[in-house]
Order: sequence, then structure tokens, then C-alpha cells
Amino acid sequence: MTGKKIPSDLLIVIVFVLLTDIFVLTPELSDTVIRNILGVPLVLFLPGNSLIAALFPAKCDIDGIERIALSFGLSIAIVPLIGLGLNFTPWGIRLLPILISVSVFIFVMCEIAYLRRAKLSESEAFKVPFREMVLSLRAEILEKPVSRLDKALTIFMTISILLSVTTLAYIILIPKEGEHFTEFYILGLEGKANNYTTKYVIGENGTVIVGIINHEHRPMNYTMEIKLKNKYLPLPGNQKKISLANNEIWKEPVTFTPSSEGKNMKLEFLLFNETDRIVPYRDLHLWIDVNTKKATEALDIKKSK
Repeated sequence: MTGKKIPSDLLIVIVFVLLTDIFVLTPELSDTVIRNILGVPLVLFLPGNSLIAALFPAKCDIDGIERIALSFGLSIAIVPLIGLGLNFTPWGIRLLPILISVSVFIFVMCEIAYLRRAKLSESEAFKVPFREMVLSLRAEILEKPVSRLDKALTIFMTISILLSVTTLAYIILIPKEGEHFTEFYILGLEGKANNYTTKYVIGENGTVIVGIINHEHRPMNYTMEIKLKNKYLPLPGNQKKISLANNEIWKEPVTFTPSSEGKNMKLEFLLFNETDRIVPYRDLHLWIDVNTKKATEALDIKKSK
């Protein structure tokens, strides 16, 4: 930037963005409510505001109400476009790339706005008259005679603004709970959802990786059962009874021993919650073949010939 003094409105925007970045990126601060409060203007107002400042540097270009309205409208358009652009980059749509991109956009627009205003005279360049606004408000309150109707309207408007701010704070600070559900999945021995073992020998152990994630917004006690041909297979106690806090993950290799011979049999993994021990809350299955050891050896000899 040139040696001319930075306009107060642009300086406030820059400081606000830097402060928001600090609260988002610092682990000790990122879990606080202030981060959410600062993040709302960063996304919904400042991108459009900085663009309007760059496009319309003169005070006669558009009036204050239009600047505010366009700031909200353009911000709603700019941030999704930034996200769309990031989607085609290696960084993707994640918190850090979006935060950096939005912050850089605002800084660049503020720089352009500053340079364009610097070319105008002080009387022509747009500025937010903070001092004049405070003095005018003070004069209105202290010097102007106020009728009962004006007082009533002022009180009504003040209460309305306080209620609006309180409602917005409540929405930000106490977000609506998301959907209640439990993730239940089976992985192969490589830790991927493929290459499952489907050929087993009766009486010999088989192993799969089972995962459970609690998204019920409360601690949960689960019971897991494995069934083959309507017969439950024994499981160790620490795998049969599983207690998880909210958002806690349980992922372990589960070993079972097929007790029935047959082809294309349904191996069922049943997960019961603490409220219903009869109907499974979640269920998964694999189709497997189970042979006797002799039959398997004969098949191997036949293949080798």
C-alpha cells in the first residue's frame, strides 16, 4: 500500500479477518464460541463488502444502504464460487483452504479499494464517518426534545434489536442437533470394504474387521451377535458388549468359528442397541461357503492336477 493513511473501514475489516483466522487456527481458541461469532461475518458479509469497496471507491457511486445490501448478497455468491474453484484443486473443499482463500480474497479487495480511493480527493473518496455518526447520535439523544411517541418507538426498536441479536446468538451458540444414527460396517483383513474371505473350513477360525461409530448424541451400550444358519456363534465378552461415548469409534478384528457346512450361506452380523434386544438396530451380512477339511483338501488336490 502507498503512504496514505488506511481508511478506518478497511482497517477494521483487515483486523477482523486476522482475528478470525487466529481463533480458527489456534487449537486453544478454535473450540470457543467466539470462533463461531467471528466466522459468520467472515462468510456472510466481509467478502461482498470488500468487493463493493473495490468496485465503488467514491462516496457518490452508491449510498450506504445499497453498500450494505450488496455486501450480503455478493458474499452469498462469492464464497460458494471460491468453494467451487477449490473443488478442482488438490486442496479440495476443506476448512483451511477455504479460510485462506476467503481471507486472501478480502485482503486483495481491500488493497484494490485502498489504491482506488488514494487516487481520489478526500472529499470524493468513500469513508465510513464513524466520528460523525457518534456525534450525531449523541446530539439526537441529548439535545433533541423527545416526545412520548418517539420514546416508545425508540424503546420498541431497542428491544427488537436486542431480541434479534439474542436469537442469532442462540442459533450460533446452540446449534440444532444433527441426525441420530450409528455407523456399523465390515472390512476385509486389509482394512478395506472389499476382498472379503468367503471360503471357510468348518471348525477353523475366520476373521473380519468390524467397525462401530456412535453418532447418537449420547453414550450407547451395544450388543453384537454373529449368526450362521440361524445359529449364534460364540464371541469374546469384550467384543459382544460394546459401550461407546458420543462420536467414539470401535474398530477391531472379530474372530468367529463357522459351525455349519454349506454353500452360499448368510453370515449375519447383528448389532442391538440398549433399548431393543430382539430386533437388530443395524445388521450386515456376507455370503460364504463352508466345507469340511477333507473336502477342502480334495478340492486343492483336484486343482493342483
